[in-house]
Order: sequence, then structure tokens, then C-alpha cells
Amino acid sequence: MKKIIGILIFILSFSTFQPVMAQTPDYEKYGKIAIAVVQENYPAEEVTDYEYKGRKQLANDIVEDDFLFLVAEGGKEFNVLVKIKHSLANKKLLNLTVEESK
Repeated sequence: MKKIIGILIFILSFSTFQPVMAQTPDYEKYGKIAIAVVQENYPAEEVTDYEYKGRKQLANDIVEDDFLFLVAEGGKEFNVLVKIKHSLANKKLLNLTVEESK
């Protein structure tokens, strides 16, 4: 039994382990932009919730990422949808829209 444990320790000590790195989602950059826009547009209100709603493919390298925010104003809550259209090829923002629904 001691031989088996010793062999396992020997093998494990020479094997190469690569640390597992958490990948950042490719929409993270645009999520930060969406947060900044909502905070700028609603500075006095509290943003109480945030959700990435998904990606739509619009053309070969053009996509739209949607972000939904829950904003509280005077005891009432309403949704703010931020749509960010951007190019996957050059990673540039093409269009940003903010839609409020009370």
C-alpha cells in the first residue's frame, strides 16, 4: 500500500498542471459600457438589478448584446434595456440604444 501511495506521489509531482483560469465573457466590455450609460442617465436612481439577456447575430461580424437593468425611482421600479451593436472583427461599438419601460 505504501508503494502505491509513493508511486502516485512521484507521478503527481512530475506531472504538469495548468491552473484553471476563469474566462471573462466576451460581452464584459460592453456590459461595463451599459452600466456606465445607465448610471449616467439615472444618477439619482438606484440600479437594483442587472442581467445579460443575450446576443443576436445581425450580420457576419455584427452582433447586438442586450442588457436589462432594474432601476428604482421614488419607490417604483422600471426596466431599462440597453442594446449595444458592435463588430466582432474590430471590436468596435457601432450603436447603443437605451429603452425605458415603466
